[in-house]
Amino acid sequence: MHAVSLLSARSLVGLGLTGLVLCMALPRAGRAQPSDAAVTPGTGIVSIESDLQRADNLTGVITASGNVRIVYPDRRVVATARQAQYFSREGRVVLSGDVDVIQLEGPSIQAERITYLVDQERVIAEPASGEQVLSRFPVAPPAP
Repeated sequence: MHAVSLLSARSLVGLGLTGLVLCMALPRAGRAQPSDAAVTPGTGIVSIESDLQRADNLTGVITASGNVRIVYPDRRVVATARQAQYFSREGRVVLSGDVDVIQLEGPSIQAERITYLVDQERVIAEPASGEQVLSRFPVAPPAP
């Protein structure tokens, strides 16, 4: 059974990853799919689905773990990972474990760990040991 939470985009803006270099290799079982993001945009809602979710008011850390799937329709972004943590006091989002982040008809990224620094709009993608980060992004064809 999955837990589902709906949070305002303002409270978890980092999870939308605001049009960053977002990615995945060829789709495989359990991975984010571009068609998953085909939801009517304009709601300001981020949906987080996972096996377990915890919020610690003392530390300001929100953790979702186990089969994490994040959908941000306004940005047409879908992310999957084994764990997602939002450090509200630091303005930092950390996705870890087989991370795939894709933007419908846009860029995507696949890594073992992705850290998003919300205020700086900066992404740090780290590969698993002995592997590489894979980024894909559309490039407009040359003008005739």
